[in-house]
Amino acid sequence: MKLLDGKICIITGGGRGIGKATAEKFSGEGATVIIAENDEKTGQSVADALKGKFIKTDVSNQESVNVLFQSVMDAYTRVDVLVNNAGILIDSTLTKMDEDQFDSVINVNLKGVYLCGRAAADIMKEQGSGVILNASSVVAHNGNFGQTNYVATKSGVIGMTKVWARELGKDGVRVNAVAPGFIKTEMTAQMPEKIIKMMGEKVPVKRWGEVDDVANAYCFLASDEASYISGTVLNVDGGVVV
Repeated sequence: MKLLDGKICIITGGGRGIGKATAEKFSGEGATVIIAENDEKTGQSVADALKGKFIKTDVSNQESVNVLFQSVMDAYTRVDVLVNNAGILIDSTLTKMDEDQFDSVINVNLKGVYLCGRAAADIMKEQGSGVILNASSVVAHNGNFGQTNYVATKSGVIGMTKVWARELGKDGVRVNAVAPGFIKTEMTAQMPEKIIKMMGEKVPVKRWGEVDDVANAYCFLASDEASYISGTVLNVDGGVVV
């Protein structure tokens, strides 16, 4: 039996990077995956490849989130796992960051987690089971230059994760967060080779993480193998945070 046999799993931002790798891992472990993605081309492509379902979603918009969860319930009648993976970066130092840059990141990375988490919680409480997994980051622990908005969201996600674990545990719902470190993605691949090498040397295990490293963590936490784990933050960072 596979780890996620028969599970109905929603993955926001599942069209590329960590989200795509997580969708592939979940599908390989027997789950039905729903790709909730704002980019129709990448989202549909991943869903088609995995024989899943694509639903165009703006996680920062209440109406769009409502459509997402109603569509899943209409098609499958339940939601077993939500991975709140969708996120954006708009970096700038504090004195140069304008209000729109701040609000845009907050709306997707924090409000989006709240909107999707609340919708999933309503369903999961009713069915008496479920798992919510939230994307944080190691920068939530130590901060990062030029990322006031991003770090605020990832710290906030940790706080919400711990609150929800306390609130929803009695209803059979587990809530955890995953905090990736330096992970190779399409975005980081565009960084200068010198910077990539320098950052890799800072990691105790002396390498960058792969998207599959994060996907494996999500898969474990989504499965019954982690049935007594809730309210925790799993760092996937090669030992950066100790």
